[in-house]
Amino acid sequence: MDQPATGSGASGAEDTRDHADGPARRGPRPTLAAVARAAGVAPSTASLAFSGAGPVSEDAKARVLAAAAELGYGGPDPRARSLRRGRSGVIGVVMDERLSDAFRDPANVLTLDGIAEVAGEASASLLLVRSPLDDEQGAGPIVDAPMDAVVLVGCNVRIDPAVAVLRRRQIPVVAIEADDIEGAVPVQLDNREASRRAAAYLRELGHTAVTVVTLPLDADRRRGPIDASREAEGVAHTTLERLRGVRGVYPDAVAIEAAGSSVEEGRIAAQTLFTGGGPVPTAVVAQSDLLAVGVISAALDAGLRVPEDVSVVGFDGITVDDSLLHRSPIRQLTTLAQPFEQKGRAAARAALAMLEGGQPEPAAFRSELRIGDTTGPVRRA
Repeated sequence: MDQPATGSGASGAEDTRDHADGPARRGPRPTLAAVARAAGVAPSTASLAFSGAGPVSEDAKARVLAAAAELGYGGPDPRARSLRRGRSGVIGVVMDERLSDAFRDPANVLTLDGIAEVAGEASASLLLVRSPLDDEQGAGPIVDAPMDAVVLVGCNVRIDPAVAVLRRRQIPVVAIEADDIEGAVPVQLDNREASRRAAAYLRELGHTAVTVVTLPLDADRRRGPIDASREAEGVAHTTLERLRGVRGVYPDAVAIEAAGSSVEEGRIAAQTLFTGGGPVPTAVVAQSDLLAVGVISAALDAGLRVPEDVSVVGFDGITVDDSLLHRSPIRQLTTLAQPFEQKGRAAARAALAMLEGGQPEPAAFRSELRIGDTTGPVRRA
């Protein structure tokens, strides 16, 4: 599933083959990944620096261009196989949130890194587009933006009309963690099953009072308790799948919606749990590691100990760098670690395969439950 890109036109970092039909080369053609390493940035940042799309700082762009000049990398190669006549050399990435917010979440950045790595090997650039149905024109840049293929990241059924536009344009579509979208090749994660495993682990520890702090249910980005009507309104695939996984073990688990995936949103959501005067849960399942860090922060502020008084589970497996870890013995979250970059690479390879007339199989990835020091047996009275 996660094999290196192949094809006579793909340029890899370790491609040292001789080219009998061209001038002699002293070494392999430099790649986007090599430029990113030299500049000290992520592959997705390097790709966006060349395409001119996305929130890339002037300092980062300058470092990328300087590294490219040093290595002799001139940007995407129009002679590459994936950029043959009639191609723009661009893979569109559609995200279901504001791009400035998307880049604050390491989960999105790591997924983009995987897409950018494979796109760079094929000498393609990335174009970031916000979910097009959020604007008044309906399909927005999807109608005429120059793209060879599109990868949808976390989109939902609201994007169906835009996908219909892409089909009319004969643009291949790959969907990462999205609802079933007609004509799109899915790249899925075991969100429901992974969350069920985390909940089952908490049950083994004796927890019965469990609360879920969720990602947003839709673009409205509300905050507060999720009742039956609010859940029925939800369209966010990942949020709903993770919630259903916990509810498979704890059918009556309380759910609190956060307005985004951030430490601050996790803190806000958890404050009502720990200081609202109601029963305090003995365990919280947060739908992202950033939310989990915020929950832990709120617990510590309320005078609770983690995990002695409340256990906390996250989701993602990112590297957590937050000052709260210096306020307690906590060093590692209990979390469900997912393979972000592998998902991104699989999506990009599926898109490139479709460009060549292939019919790639759907891809599916599994999360791993990693036990840290934020979970423990339920405290007995």
